[in-house]
Amino acid sequence: MPDKSTPSKAFNVTLWIAQVFIALCLLMGAVMKFMPIEKISLMMPWTGQLPSLVVRLLGTIDLLGALGLVLPALLRIKPHLVVWAALGTIALMFSAVIFHISRGEGSVIGFNLFLIVLSAFVAWGRAKKIPIASK
Repeated sequence: MPDKSTPSKAFNVTLWIAQVFIALCLLMGAVMKFMPIEKISLMMPWTGQLPSLVVRLLGTIDLLGALGLVLPALLRIKPHLVVWAALGTIALMFSAVIFHISRGEGSVIGFNLFLIVLSAFVAWGRAKKIPIASK
């Protein structure tokens, strides 16, 4: 009979899948935010209504978040940073929700809310259930 106090390998794999999924979403957002503003404003109108520097800064934040969710754990160098990256993603997505609601775009926040829940799962899982050990 398996020991109930030790997290399963499946739970660890689930956390990894969540981390990679969130990272890929953030990476896709980063790539899009570095495309020409005229092109991305067709998909995301708000990008054409803000200074391009702000859009590029948000792209940089997305890129750093994506790297922070995967690299520290993968390389086992300061893997506790994964928890901080997940918490940062929660803050970023919560800010996006507020931004979109303030613009009357409440219909587009569903994915942001999903990423908040998934990031909270990663933060909890990597902080409390299956932290990754350093080298």
